[in-house]
Amino acid sequence: MTAFFSSMESPERVYWYIAIGASIVFVLLTIASFFGGDSDVDVETQVGEAESPFHLFSLRNIINFLLGFGWTGVVFYGNIENQIILGLLAILVGALFVAVFFMTMRSFLKLTENNTFSLEQAVGKTGNVYLKIPPQKTGKGKVLISVKGSVRELEAVTEDESAIETGRTVEVVAVEGSALIVKRV
Repeated sequence: MTAFFSSMESPERVYWYIAIGASIVFVLLTIASFFGGDSDVDVETQVGEAESPFHLFSLRNIINFLLGFGWTGVVFYGNIENQIILGLLAILVGALFVAVFFMTMRSFLKLTENNTFSLEQAVGKTGNVYLKIPPQKTGKGKVLISVKGSVRELEAVTEDESAIETGRTVEVVAVEGSALIVKRV
């Protein structure tokens, strides 16, 4: 291995060291992420929005940049004679690696869905009475209402003069505490 590196010029050797080192760290971070390890440690400087999960100077992004930079230098070292152009190309490809990572992560984050539920989301929806609802808020019954594609069994009261029987269709008009206020449809 020493003979391999000793036959190279210094700039080529630097590209190889960066490429091999970044590749080893990349593989270790990938393995750590499969086993639940935190593979993204932030450096002190953060660029971007405060609530953004992306930080420009994170370990993952530095490794992505060094992967693109190092391997570009290794691949094109003999083909591009001007070292400045090679360095600029390596920087450009490193930045491209970081940009592709950002776009990939942004696409994955768009796949997440917020399934939190609040009673206010049921206002205006119709449902069926599951357990009889006593009149004039004298007790609570239960209704089945579909919200965000899932059916929920929720407590309900009514201001109507008479009880609402099981099986009847009702509309949610408001929320009071932990119960829905419903009326007959």
